[in-house]
Amino acid sequence: MVTILQGTGLSHDVAIVRDKNSSLELFRNAVKRIGIHLAVEATKLLPGTNSTVTTPLATTEAIRISGSVVVVPVLRAGLGMLDSFLQLIPQALVGYVGMKRDETTLAPFEYYKNLPPSDSNTTFIVIDPMLATGGSMAGTLNSLMELPHSTIICCSLIAAPEGLMAISKGFPNVQLVIGVLDDCLNDQGFIVPGLGDAGDRLFGT
Repeated sequence: MVTILQGTGLSHDVAIVRDKNSSLELFRNAVKRIGIHLAVEATKLLPGTNSTVTTPLATTEAIRISGSVVVVPVLRAGLGMLDSFLQLIPQALVGYVGMKRDETTLAPFEYYKNLPPSDSNTTFIVIDPMLATGGSMAGTLNSLMELPHSTIICCSLIAAPEGLMAISKGFPNVQLVIGVLDDCLNDQGFIVPGLGDAGDRLFGT
C-alpha cells in the first residue's frame, strides 16, 4: 500500500527544501515539519488494541498502539526526521542502519547496524528522506525482514517512480508513506527535480 500526501502546508515546506538557496536552518526545520506530516500518516497504519479509559466523567472505549514500535532512520539523512517521529510516538525504540551508495555502481552496502530486540508484535518504521533507486531502502528492509515483526512502514520525504516501484514490487507487504512523488532519476541516480543530497544539506557537508 502506498500513501502519497497532499496539502498546502506540506507543499510549502517541500518548496523550502527544494530551494537551493534555503539556509541550513530553514532546510532542517522544513524537513522536521515534513517529518511530522509523514509521522501522522504512519501512526494511522499502526496496529491497535481496543481498550477502555476512565475520564473524570465516565469510562469510554479507546484504542492503544499494539506491541512495540521501532523507528529506524537510515544513516545519515534519516536522522533529520527522527525527532518528528519521536514527538508522535515517544515510547518508540530507535534502531540504526547505515547504508552507503557506491556512486559508480549506485549499489548500496551496509556499513552499520544496531537494532533493539523485536518480537512478533513489533512495528518497524523506516525513515529516509529520499527514495531514489530504492537500493538503500531495499538493503535496510532485507535486514529487517530477518527479524521478528508484525508490520513494516517506510516513510520518505521525496520518492522517484523507479524507487517506489522497486520497493512496491520487491516488498509487497511493506506500507509506504511518501511526501511527494517526483518525475524521475537522472543518470547519476539523483531524484529530479528533487532537492539535491539530503544528507549534505542537513549536515552542512
